[in-house]
Amino acid sequence: MHCPATLGGRPTGRRFPMFDDQRQASEAAARARPADGRAEAVDRDVVDRDVLDLGRPTQERETARKPGADGEDQEADQDAPKEETDDGADDQEDEERRPNILRRHPFAFLLGALAVVALCVGVFFYWLLYMHPYESTDDAFVDARSISIQPKVGGYLVDVPVTDNQHVEAGQILFQIYQRDYQIALEQAKAQVEADEAAIKNIDAQIQAQYANIDVSKAQVATAEAALKFAQEDAARYKDLAERGSGSIQQSQSATSTLQQRQASLQSANASVVAAQKQIGSLQAQKASTQAQLARDKAQVEQAELNLGYTTIRSVQSGRVVRLTGGIGQLAQAGQTLSTFVPDDIWVTANYKETQITDMRPGQPVDIAIDAYPSRKIHGTVASVQPGSGTAFSLLPAQNATGNYVKVTQRIPVKIVVSDWPTDVSIGPGMSIVPTVTVR
Repeated sequence: MHCPATLGGRPTGRRFPMFDDQRQASEAAARARPADGRAEAVDRDVVDRDVLDLGRPTQERETARKPGADGEDQEADQDAPKEETDDGADDQEDEERRPNILRRHPFAFLLGALAVVALCVGVFFYWLLYMHPYESTDDAFVDARSISIQPKVGGYLVDVPVTDNQHVEAGQILFQIYQRDYQIALEQAKAQVEADEAAIKNIDAQIQAQYANIDVSKAQVATAEAALKFAQEDAARYKDLAERGSGSIQQSQSATSTLQQRQASLQSANASVVAAQKQIGSLQAQKASTQAQLARDKAQVEQAELNLGYTTIRSVQSGRVVRLTGGIGQLAQAGQTLSTFVPDDIWVTANYKETQITDMRPGQPVDIAIDAYPSRKIHGTVASVQPGSGTAFSLLPAQNATGNYVKVTQRIPVKIVVSDWPTDVSIGPGMSIVPTVTVR
C-alpha cells in the first residue's frame, strides 16, 4: 500500500513507496510489541522525521497537483488522523516513562550544589578574614599644625637663605633683617646703664661723706657739752663770789653770758648731727631711685638685645618652608607673614562614621595607603578618638532642636600617628589617605 507523504498532517502531493513500506513495518512492529519501550518509539520518530525532511523540498518544488491524484489524497487524509493519534499516544507514554532531569544528571546537580556551598563558604571566610576585623574610610587626610613665619620687629630683609618647599633643621636661619638700627639702640641702652651705675657710685660717696659730717657734728656736740659744763661751773662760782662780796657783779654777768653761749652752741651742734643724719636718708632715697633707673635701663638693654636677636629669624623645629613670600630688599613689618612652615611632626586625621568606632581603641594598628604613592605601605597606630563629632566643634554647629530633624550618620575624627614616614617623598597636610584599622 502506498501512502502519500505528509508534512504537519498535510499531504505533500507525492508518494514514496520505499518509505511507506518502512512506515508500515515500523507501525506493525510497534503494535506487536507495545511494551518494548522507548527504542521503538525513537526509531519511529526518526523514520517519520526522515519522511518529513524528504517531503518538504518536494512540496516546495511542486506548484499544482497532478491530475487523477485527488482520490489518493482523500485516502491519505483518512489515514493521517489515525497515524497522528497513534503518534501522540506513543509520545505521551514516552514522556511518562522518561525520568526527570535530576535522575538523569545526578552528578551534575551534586557538583553544582557543592560548588554553591564552596562559594558561600569562601565568601564567608573572605568576609571573616578580610572585611570583618577591619574598619576603613577614604575620608582621611594628612594633618599638621602649620604655622606662619612672622617677624617680631620690622626692617629691610637683607638675606633669605631658603627657598620654596625646602626642608630645614631646627635653628637654621630663614630670614635676616637689617641690624644696624637695633645695634645702635642696644648701645644707647648700655650707655644709659653705665650712667646709672656711675650715679649710684656718686651717691654712695656722698653718703660716706655725710657719715663723716655726722661724726664731725657729734664731735662738736661733745665740745659744746664740755664748754657748757665749764661755763656752768664758772658762772656758779662767780655768782657765789658776787653774793659774798668777794667778786664783782661784772664778772658774774660775764660768766652767765658765757654759759648761755655754750648752751646755744650745744643746741647748734645737736641740730647739725640731726641734719647730717637726715641728709643720709635723702641720699639713700636718691640711690634707690637711681638703682630703679638702672634696673629699667638694664631691662631696656635686654629688650634691645632681644630686638637685635629678632632680626635673625630661625626655625624652631625641623620642617619645610612653603608659600615663601619674603624676598631680599622687602620692607617687612612686624607681624607680616613671610612664609608658612610645616613641621615634620605630622599625623593622619581619619573621619570615621560613628558606627565604625564601636570597637576602635587607642593603640590599635593601622595600615595606611597614600593616594599619591599607592605603592607605599605605611603602618601607624590609633592615638586618640575625639570625644564628639566634627560638626559639634565647627564654627556653626548644628541646632537639632529647631525645625525638622533628619538623622544623619555623624563623622568622628580619629588621630592616627606614624613613627616612620617616608623621607624620600613629600608628604604634607591635606593629602588623601585611606587608613585601615584592625579593630577585632
